[in-house]
Amino acid sequence: MKRPEGFDPPKPQQPARAPKARAQPPRPEPRSVPEPQPKSGKKPAVVPLQRRSTAPAPAAAPRVSPSRAPRPDAAAKSELRRAARERRRYERAEVRRFTRRARNRRVAIAAVVGLLVTMALLVVTAVYSPILALRTVTVDGTSRIDPAEIVAAADDQLGTPLALIDYDRMTRDLSVFPLIRSYVTEIVPPDTLIIHVTERQPVGSIATATGFDLVDPAGIVVQQSAERLPGVPVINVGGAPTSGPAFAAVVEVLLALPPELLAQVDTANATTKDDVSLVLTGVGQGVHWGSAAQSDKKAALLAGLIALTDPSSPGTFDVSAPGNGVFRPS
Repeated sequence: MKRPEGFDPPKPQQPARAPKARAQPPRPEPRSVPEPQPKSGKKPAVVPLQRRSTAPAPAAAPRVSPSRAPRPDAAAKSELRRAARERRRYERAEVRRFTRRARNRRVAIAAVVGLLVTMALLVVTAVYSPILALRTVTVDGTSRIDPAEIVAAADDQLGTPLALIDYDRMTRDLSVFPLIRSYVTEIVPPDTLIIHVTERQPVGSIATATGFDLVDPAGIVVQQSAERLPGVPVINVGGAPTSGPAFAAVVEVLLALPPELLAQVDTANATTKDDVSLVLTGVGQGVHWGSAAQSDKKAALLAGLIALTDPSSPGTFDVSAPGNGVFRPS
């Protein structure tokens, strides 16, 4: 007898099983494809096969038919034309700018070259052109020397360009004049040379067998005279040469005297450099000077003593000690 279906005892429920994962087939290992072996017998290199990528290929861009491409409107066309005009204007400005710079550079170079050429031509003209040749020589500053003699000594350079005058030769030509102490030349274009002469000035006279020799501070004879010249003191160094220390000491004392005091000196005597003495005009008052040291102070002291002393009183002024001067009546 069949048992009714509803009366069977319930079967125990089996737990739900998870679906089994599909087993992935094993990935094939890359195989190396042997290259054909060369005839030399060497073993060919093994090149591994590249594994194929499983990434999906990128989607292709949709193709647009040329007939369906968007056409630029009027505003876009106008903007393109304006941009083209601006570009052309900019290019023309750049061309003008670079052309102007090059032109200015060429003008500057041409100006410098022209200036150098002009200066060279001027130098050549000044040196070699007969336009600037020496034609006139003038002399000034002379009182004892005849200027014509100096001009005659320098006229052998007439016709020489001013830039080529030989001044060493002129110095040799003028050295024959002992009264010339120094000279300075001045060129006055286009053809004149001026010689400024400084003559030797006598500081005293030395008595000789034939008269008196006027000498300058260097002992050079400036002038010879048969008689004594007034206003020029007589220097007496006991026959010593003018190159000796006694003459140098007397000259230093005379040069230290002020002009009004020098005019009162009749004679200046010395045998050594430490015993200089003076004799004044008038009653013959003497001055014991001593050495030429501190001659400026001694000259000021002597001027003060003379101002306080009667010029008609004979005696001797002692200024050998510049801090203590005294007058000793005779």
